[in-house]
Amino acid sequence: MGEEPGHRNTRGSGIASLRRIGPYLRPGRTKIIWSGVTAMLAMVCGLTIPLVMQRILDGPVAHHDTGALPWLVLLVAVLGAAEAGLFYVRRKLIAAPSTSAEAELRADLYHHLQRLPIAFHDRWSSGQLLSRAVSDVSALRRFIAFVGIFFVVNTITLVLGLGVLFVLSPVLGLIALCGALPLIGLSTIYESRYSVLSRRAQDQQGDLATTVEESVLGIRVLKAFGRGPALGKRFLQQARELRGTELAKNKVFAALWAVIIVLPETAIALMLLAGMLSIVHESMTVGTLVAAITVATYLRWPTDSIGWLLAETNQAATACERYWEVRDEPITITDPDEPQPMPSTVTGRVRFEGVRFAFTGDDGDRTEVLRGIDLDLRPGETVALVGATGSGKTTLTALVPRLADVTGGRVSIDGVDVRSVRLADLRAVVATAFEEPVLFSASVRENVALGGEDVTDEQVVEALRVAKAMEFVEKLPWGLDTRIGEQGLSLSGGQRQRLALARAVVGKPAVLVLDDPLSALDVHTEAEVERALRSVLHGVTALVVAHRPSTVQLADRVAMLAEGRIVATGTHSELLAENEDYRHLLSTMDTELAGEVA
Repeated sequence: MGEEPGHRNTRGSGIASLRRIGPYLRPGRTKIIWSGVTAMLAMVCGLTIPLVMQRILDGPVAHHDTGALPWLVLLVAVLGAAEAGLFYVRRKLIAAPSTSAEAELRADLYHHLQRLPIAFHDRWSSGQLLSRAVSDVSALRRFIAFVGIFFVVNTITLVLGLGVLFVLSPVLGLIALCGALPLIGLSTIYESRYSVLSRRAQDQQGDLATTVEESVLGIRVLKAFGRGPALGKRFLQQARELRGTELAKNKVFAALWAVIIVLPETAIALMLLAGMLSIVHESMTVGTLVAAITVATYLRWPTDSIGWLLAETNQAATACERYWEVRDEPITITDPDEPQPMPSTVTGRVRFEGVRFAFTGDDGDRTEVLRGIDLDLRPGETVALVGATGSGKTTLTALVPRLADVTGGRVSIDGVDVRSVRLADLRAVVATAFEEPVLFSASVRENVALGGEDVTDEQVVEALRVAKAMEFVEKLPWGLDTRIGEQGLSLSGGQRQRLALARAVVGKPAVLVLDDPLSALDVHTEAEVERALRSVLHGVTALVVAHRPSTVQLADRVAMLAEGRIVATGTHSELLAENEDYRHLLSTMDTELAGEVA
């Protein structure tokens, strides 16, 4: 069995993936560099304070000289204020480049998803894609803004701090070093365990998001069939699995923090013991011991943070790996290198010449859906595609606007291969209405125009009238400006389908592909829309997938598919009189329609 898309069973090269976000950092690299510099300067200010304290204790305090004491205390205050100010500047500097990189990463992922073929979206769950676009990209922003910088800064600070300790006292510096080295090694070991659990948790979050999304979108079905508790059990099971993974992560993290706390504290205790013995033997001053202990205490954060920063780096690396899994998916349907222009006046002649189509499943097996289709649609002609389920009707219609590409033969419009023209030019002359109407959380006007900048209100109203949708749109609270809910679920099935149909005809395309768009309409509404369509289809080439006998009668000619081949063509009357298989198919349609009505 193949691995589910979006899941990885082995640890990937996440750190290598992080290097790939470099181009997104280049525009703000100056601010990022200065952010690191200011953080480093702030750390230096913090490390300098213990040295001033040494001067205070071994100087004015030891010699009872209060004259120089205020200036040294003031210097400590200035260093503390400078440290705080530098950290403030660092935050201001890093905010813009990190959020810009996050926005660009998210935008590029969105645009890539829009260009990926339908076959990709059929394989990937929406929750997995959503988690990559939201939580994973946010993890990368946190890495850019904080984790990555402080991983470098804290490492340098730790080295500088150990250097200061060795200058103050080689013995105390050696003790501190002996406490730091095992900590680094143990942090690396725990990080490798954490990485596996982190990836598993992120994948499980994607699965959980998919379940929530499906439950919300399918709430009417769940309520109607009383299946809410069943899906609720699935949700709870996934939530428990995610909880178990998070607890395992916390267990590893807790063990790491225990080590992080014990080793530095032990090192400080040993430094204090060695320092006091040295003071007793007069080989070390009190000021030196206080300064060394203060430096060691100051190094607690850089030392303690190593494990946390490693875990966060690993989480960011995993998020980056998941991000590039989608971004690296090939875009198989693209504009040609040297596009051919469409004729200035498109008549709409559509030809299928030896068209074959096959897809490769997740198991690697190749399945041929279309096996040599030859069909010629004359300009202005309406051809209905009929056939049993699985005969290849929807696949054939998808080849015209290049939602999928042929694997053999060619599809042409006015003699121009659809693969040789720009996608934007092709889809400007080919419009499609699908069996399942897809509407967006926007106004009626925006749903019909769908972002077309040159679509006027007059064209929207005309399209709504053609689709017999204007009557119910006028009754909506704000007419064309009424916002419809997610997926248009506040409307009836027939209303949603008519809005989708209006969207298809608003631009008066030369070629119209209708994948059974009338399936959700009742008999009366369907008859109204069909009468309106007859006037629209005049002069337009239309390819209509028909599942109802009444839709078949809308066509000038009928093509019957069986097992990926066209087995008969002719008018409805001719096929009805001459083809037994066609008559059987129509009787099956009538039976199914009667069942729907009942």
